[in-house]
Amino acid sequence: MSDTAPRTKRRYGTRPTMKDVAARAGVGLKTVSRVVNSEPGVTPDTVRRVQESIDALGFRRNDSARVLRKGRTASIGLVLEDLADPFYGPMSRAVEETARAHGALLIHGSSAEDAGREQELVLALCARRVDGLVIVPASDDHRYLEPEIAAGVATVFVDRPAGRIEADAVLTDSFTGARDGVAHLIAHGHRRIGFIGDQPRIHTASERHRGYLAAMAEADLPVDASWVALGSTEPERVRSATVAMLQGPQPVTALFCGNNRVTVTAVRVLNGWLRPVALVGFDDFELADLLSPAVTVIAQDSAQLGRTAAEQLFRRLEGGVAEEPMSFLLPTRLIPRGSGELPPAEAV
Repeated sequence: MSDTAPRTKRRYGTRPTMKDVAARAGVGLKTVSRVVNSEPGVTPDTVRRVQESIDALGFRRNDSARVLRKGRTASIGLVLEDLADPFYGPMSRAVEETARAHGALLIHGSSAEDAGREQELVLALCARRVDGLVIVPASDDHRYLEPEIAAGVATVFVDRPAGRIEADAVLTDSFTGARDGVAHLIAHGHRRIGFIGDQPRIHTASERHRGYLAAMAEADLPVDASWVALGSTEPERVRSATVAMLQGPQPVTALFCGNNRVTVTAVRVLNGWLRPVALVGFDDFELADLLSPAVTVIAQDSAQLGRTAAEQLFRRLEGGVAEEPMSFLLPTRLIPRGSGELPPAEAV
């Protein structure tokens, strides 16, 4: 016969508890609690036996429950549009750093711009008892969140506002940024300016389209329907729209692109084009300053968006703000690099 104590067979996914540690070490549950929390009143020999049991069983303290008992936030959820989009990297990092500074764990996921997937992910996070949520919304109807918010789940929307509910929102001033970018092209002599944007149902896309129209109207310039293309950011769609604008009966001499993915595809089309075409993009992107010409952009600070949203979330959790929802509108800045300063060139 073996001289070792039989091990209890565990089902997959179960975790050892303090009761398991107490049983193996032959001590009471309170003694294990004292050892785990480094409290006095336990003999060295008992500490050794408890620690050996902890190591043998692979026990881990439930920090989430402990932190919640102390009244502090244990975890928050972050729901982004696309984890692979470089725009969201700095935002995610800023939220994570803010959460860590408050002793909280960040759990994040991607909605892939799908309203159903967003709802599924958000409700899954709520079921796991996150204390707060930072959401880049894909849906335009967030009434499904009302019971969770009423139950105390603090929620802040970032980049786009909530749909059909009142909630905190941290946004970039997309309207003013787009208006400034198009006005910059107009100031450099352009009169036929194309706009390629994201899907019009998306708040940022519609605001940037509105800014484009405002700049054209302020300069008393007409807008031909063939100069505007709203839709998905899939490269093939953007490529087709760009070529159509450049080859149309009234070809544009400049382009304003509604986000970084659109701009990257437009740059590929313009590379080697027969005539120079001015370009301004909304959102900066990696290596934009190294292209020839370097790309002029309307830059927004995605890290500041995330940081502001996370700080507001923790103010909510700590009860440090009024109950009424609050909105934050962050400015953009124009970075002239060369592509937006090209003069108009007539079609060859």
